[in-house]
Amino acid sequence: MNIDIPEGRDAIEYVWGEMVPGIGIAASKFSMAVYAHTTLGLREFEAARLRIAQINGCVFCLDWRTERDGQKVEEGFADAVTEWRTTDAFDDRTRLAAEYAERYALDHHGLDDEFWTRMTAHYSQLEIVELSMSIGSWLAFGRLNHVLGLDTVCRLPSGSSPSARRADAL
Repeated sequence: MNIDIPEGRDAIEYVWGEMVPGIGIAASKFSMAVYAHTTLGLREFEAARLRIAQINGCVFCLDWRTERDGQKVEEGFADAVTEWRTTDAFDDRTRLAAEYAERYALDHHGLDDEFWTRMTAHYSQLEIVELSMSIGSWLAFGRLNHVLGLDTVCRLPSGSSPSARRADAL
């Protein structure tokens, strides 16, 4: 970890809530709003979120699966996201969500008229803005947590950390 965390303290709560409360608490509310107020389908949402997690390398984000009404994406979905160009597991909207996330993160200047023609054929203006804000949130906060080394000590709602779960799997 690249930030010193007092013994026995939750790293995320300490860094986001105590070190920079004027920024961290607002950022946390924005981060949570993406999940609480989304109108996007679960598969599109997760395709974009996981593609950003893969690009960022955030351990916590890679292990996380969004749940809605007791539903999560299927096992193997993350692998399909990695192969978004060729997988047969995605419909056009899901494939576009993964593509948009990747291009947003790696080549936002390359989002050309051809891309926007395809995007607007499958997404409303509202959905495009919502997806853009969601991707921005994941890109920024996933990178922040990874760069500071917080992503390996984040706690999932189950109480386990991604690094502990990875060690258990080995």
